[in-house]
Amino acid sequence: MTAEDDRAASGRQRRRVLAAGRTADADAPAPGLRFASVSHAYDGVPVLRDISIAVGAGEIVCLLGPSGCGKTTLLRLAAGLERLQTGRVEIGGRVVADARTGTVLPPERRRVGLMFQDYALFPHLTVGHNIAFGIAGTAGGEAWVQAALARMGLSDFSSAYPHTLSGGQQQRCALLRALAPHPDVLLLDEPFSGLDMALRAQVRDETAAFLHETGIATLIVTHDPEEAMSIADRLAVMAEGEVIQQGTPADVYLAPVNPFVAGLFGPLNALTGRVDSGRVDTQLGPFAAGEWPDGASVTVLIRPENIAIDPAGGGAKVMSSRLLGGLSAITVVHEGSGLTLRATVAGIMLPPAGSRVGVALDSARAFVFAAP
Repeated sequence: MTAEDDRAASGRQRRRVLAAGRTADADAPAPGLRFASVSHAYDGVPVLRDISIAVGAGEIVCLLGPSGCGKTTLLRLAAGLERLQTGRVEIGGRVVADARTGTVLPPERRRVGLMFQDYALFPHLTVGHNIAFGIAGTAGGEAWVQAALARMGLSDFSSAYPHTLSGGQQQRCALLRALAPHPDVLLLDEPFSGLDMALRAQVRDETAAFLHETGIATLIVTHDPEEAMSIADRLAVMAEGEVIQQGTPADVYLAPVNPFVAGLFGPLNALTGRVDSGRVDTQLGPFAAGEWPDGASVTVLIRPENIAIDPAGGGAKVMSSRLLGGLSAITVVHEGSGLTLRATVAGIMLPPAGSRVGVALDSARAFVFAAP
């Protein structure tokens, strides 16, 4: 057997151990999380309004929205750290909180793994002991810890203390500690916010792969749209205590239900116009009006990546151009309309300020909403 065969066999064994820990209890209910018509208020001020979300087994759902929109409160209600005021919460097919009947299961009986934003590792325990904290003395616990350490590249740090680890290593340790008791649901609150940009993408990818292997229903809170797009199977966009839109990352990005959702993913170019004969006549030409009736005043929104720039010249004056790694950001003023437009193009394109460029808009990628 070659060294490559050894590594493959070892990987299969680790996955079997991880899976065995998850399915050892044949009588356990199927994992999953469901909020049904959940509302909540602090001192009479509503922070959640009629929230209904379901997270399936093996699914990663991201709660995406600005700070203060109620995301963390929803996690706290699922974990039992806040008393439910209205609605029902189910975990693994069991009702763990029901405001109507008064059902309230304490946090320790909910089979929930919770990972805090600051990781909250025990400083006096080693990495191995941190991970094993919730399963010490259980059958198969040590085997699970060793397999999990190997899976996340932490085998050499089992005897190290948290303060000696990098941010990414601390994040993995905290994740494994939350997973060790084999919860039905994993709740993560801004789990990657403490990592630098270079490490964040790598750790996100590793975490997503590992979570899909475990088959645990996972709910992640984030206000970072790139993070949500990269790790989630489904997004639930929140604003002012309400779920505005749910769907796959592609669905939400390509078909936002309103300007707020569209704007979560970055700056937009806005045009205005009135619908006539099924189209919107704007300062930069016509766009399909979709279902908007004739006479309606609408706003047409276009993402910067849906504006093409022709450096050979045209009717727009360059205000600035900047290189953003593999992309170039160009700001122009359209001389016919006076509109300022932001464009993002692939590769290196840095026309000097004051030069003339051509501008073409992809009308098929425009979003049409009611004018404010």
